[in-house]
Amino acid sequence: MAEFRVLALGDVCGDCGIDFVCSRLPELRRELSIDFCVVNGENSSMLGITPSQADTLFSHGANVVTLGNHAFARREITSYLEGRQDILRPANISPVNAGFGWGVYDLGRVSVAVIALIGRISMDPAENPFLLAEKLLEEPKIAQCAIKLVELHAEATSEKTAMGYFLDGRVTVVWGTHTHVQTSDARVLPEGTGTVCDIGMCGAQYSVIGSNAEAAVRMFLGHPREKFVAAEGKAKLEGAVITADTASGKCVSIETIRINE
Repeated sequence: MAEFRVLALGDVCGDCGIDFVCSRLPELRRELSIDFCVVNGENSSMLGITPSQADTLFSHGANVVTLGNHAFARREITSYLEGRQDILRPANISPVNAGFGWGVYDLGRVSVAVIALIGRISMDPAENPFLLAEKLLEEPKIAQCAIKLVELHAEATSEKTAMGYFLDGRVTVVWGTHTHVQTSDARVLPEGTGTVCDIGMCGAQYSVIGSNAEAAVRMFLGHPREKFVAAEGKAKLEGAVITADTASGKCVSIETIRINE
């Protein structure tokens, strides 16, 4: 069996998250024999990502950067997305938006498809991600890929879990992002698709989902909502490592990882 190893990193939050990812990712790729790395970067500026932040993630080992509901929070990212398929906004948002929601990457010995989707429960309006996933799997360029990776950026655990079962046996892995809290349900489903509800985040250890804890507490006490500011201090890196069989495209194993500074 020829193995293919994927590293997926959860939402990168602020400078703290970017700096820690960039300090660890090159070595982590070597240590874990990673062939392909996907990083969710949509919170690099807490709300959105800048072109320079995306370039930094690419230069330190990300093959693909995915985005979510804050994809266009920074206006300067719009022109950056045009014509690029290594940074993906959700495929099921309005097609008038710049960028691509999926990409195919030829690595020589294997071709990899990455599909970025966004959920609909407690999220901004979007096309049904289940129906679009079904349609995209019929896209010839995606269909010919041995390895198919799906990220669902969603609030509801049920929606992300259901997507795994919906695509079981048809894609290599489905992982969730957005909640910034790593879940303990990583497993290979009966038909060979790996799944985990949420792979977590890369940012400050002592924070409320990456943001300043004191400001978050004040908001929940009823004070006027303040601008989200990234927390600082010791960082953590969270994600998942997926091992796949290049012949069948099935997931052999999936494990979540957490590295604290």
